[in-house]
Amino acid sequence: MVMQEQSRRLAEPLRWGARQKAVIAVVVGLMVVAVVVLAVRGVKTHNGAEASNCVRVTFASTLGGADLHGCGAQARRICASGSFPHVAKELQLACERAGFPYRAPS
Repeated sequence: MVMQEQSRRLAEPLRWGARQKAVIAVVVGLMVVAVVVLAVRGVKTHNGAEASNCVRVTFASTLGGADLHGCGAQARRICASGSFPHVAKELQLACERAGFPYRAPS
């Protein structure tokens, strides 16, 4: 019967062969490489958005967090619109970082 040796098999620790160890090593290595690539890519994307002519402001909204984002001509329009009084301070800082003139809401 199949069940005769089950208690002995459950009592013994698993034995890892060379093939299983190699497979685990490759999988762990690929995961480490993927994490490093994603981290480097995220840092480059974040710094690139701040260094260019983009404006990004995250603020509280009725359904959670909201994001006001624009680059180039759209960012210039956002900064010059005089809108968004609820995020005026944050938007002013973002516009100054991007080098766009800011108009305060009236």
